[in-house]
Order: sequence, then structure tokens, then C-alpha cells
Amino acid sequence: MTTWQAWLQAVRPRVFTATYVPMGLAGIVAYGDGVFAMLPFLLALLGALLLQSAANLINEYADYRRGADALKQAGQGMTIKRQILSPQAVLAGAIATTLGGCLIGLLLLAQSGPLLWWIGIGGVLVAVTYTAGPFPLAYHGLGEIAVAIFMGPAIVVGAYYVMYPAVSEARIWELCLASLPIAFMVAAILHANNIRDMDADRTVNKRTLAVIFGIRFARFEYMFLVLGAYISQAALIVFGLLPAASLLTLITLPQALRLIQIINTSEDVTLLHKAQGLTAKLHGQVGLLLALGWALSPL
Repeated sequence: MTTWQAWLQAVRPRVFTATYVPMGLAGIVAYGDGVFAMLPFLLALLGALLLQSAANLINEYADYRRGADALKQAGQGMTIKRQILSPQAVLAGAIATTLGGCLIGLLLLAQSGPLLWWIGIGGVLVAVTYTAGPFPLAYHGLGEIAVAIFMGPAIVVGAYYVMYPAVSEARIWELCLASLPIAFMVAAILHANNIRDMDADRTVNKRTLAVIFGIRFARFEYMFLVLGAYISQAALIVFGLLPAASLLTLITLPQALRLIQIINTSEDVTLLHKAQGLTAKLHGQVGLLLALGWALSPL
């Protein structure tokens, strides 16, 4: 394995859809509103990708230090456990990507306004404290809610805001609501990961919601999150906050139901790992179709 391949494995590009999807929605909405600006959009995308990479690298380093990777049978990353990258290299990568994301954030802050300050601080804190620090969010059952907020509404609003700082408060709330399907689906990616890793996490006292409440609750939560993406979308269409054309996402419903079936019936770690990857893929497909529906709505 080359050094480049090792770093790709560590930053986990397969789940970069968690950034691409909300950024794409923000771009499509801004374009429809006539306020799209290419340079701020690209800088925001790069900054968000750097912070997501930082979160993945911090997770890699912190889980290794806490022993959370020791009993995992499958999963992305784990480059330290497999002796592909050293702990020091992963930590250095985490620091570099965090600083890179922060610098881009400061540049965008100078061109926009104070709302980005709060979104940026929140994003950095979640990236750093997700598995690190004295109160790691993932170890206290707060992973899903943190990811849902900051990889959903926060990115959508933040990306729109850097392109159009004069956005009204009403429009901000509309963007938050319109991003709910994305928030549900991105939380489902993380939760599928936690279901797969339940036994390993329990051993090191990593108290995810799956560990705290058990497998029956965990399976129900996965179903709630995945179906919640479609149900919230339908409600938003009824209230006029999403265009009817976004119902293109229903194309993916059979795949969603198959994944729910796998999660509800399987205890095979290899199959659950595959389901987690397919959940990330489903998230990307739903986001793409949601944005495409928005783009097609004027027609």
C-alpha cells in the first residue's frame, strides 16, 4: 500500500457524501435564488471536507488510544491498528486538517458575517470532541444528534450564508427545515456504524445509543432515521418547503427497505459493515435526487 492510499484509507473518503450532500443542496438552492457564488462555495466545500477529514483522523487516533479499535472485526480506517500509519502521523494529519479547515473558515468569516462564526466554532468543536477530550460525544450517546445537526442544517445554512450573507432569518429557518431529510440520513450512517461495532464498543465503555439501549432499540432507531428522511421530506413538500419534484428520492426507497431488513435480521459483522457502506451510498443518492428535484422544480 502506498502512502497516498494509506492516507485515503485513514480519512475515509467513502463517507465524504456527508459533506457533498448538504453542500450540493445549499448550492442548488442558492442558484435557484440567484445568489450562487462559485469561489465562496468552493472554499466552503474545501473547508468542510478538511474538517470532516480531521474528525475522521481524530476518531482514528482517539479510538486507538482508548482501545476502541482492539476488538473491531470490520470498519473503515483502522490504519493505526493495522500498522499502516503510526499514531504520531495520524495525530499530525488531524492537526493539519483541523488548522486548514479553521484557516479557510476565518477567510470566509472575513467575507461574510457573525453567523458563520458560531457555525464554524460548533463544527470545529464537534470534529475535535467527537471521540477526543474529557467528554467525547460518541462515548456518551451524542454522536447521532451532533452529526445530524452539523452535517445537515449547519452545513446547508453555512454554505448558503457565505454566498449570500444578507440572507433573511426566515430563509435560514427554511433552509434548516429543508435539510431535515439529509440530517436523518447522515445520522443513519453513523448509527449503522455503531450497530456493527456494538460488542467492541461495549467492551471499552463506548456508550453509543446502540450500547446504552440494546439491539432492539438500535434496530428501531435505524428504521426511524432512514424512514424519517422520507417522511420528513413528504411533510416538507406538503408545507411548501420542498418542491414536489424532490419526490425523485422515492426511487431509492426499495434500497432503504432492504437495508432496514439487513439491520433488523443480521448479526454478521461483515454484512453489517456492508450495510453501513450502503447506507452512506443511500445518503448520497437521496441527497443527489433531492438536489436534482429542486433544480428541476422550475420546469
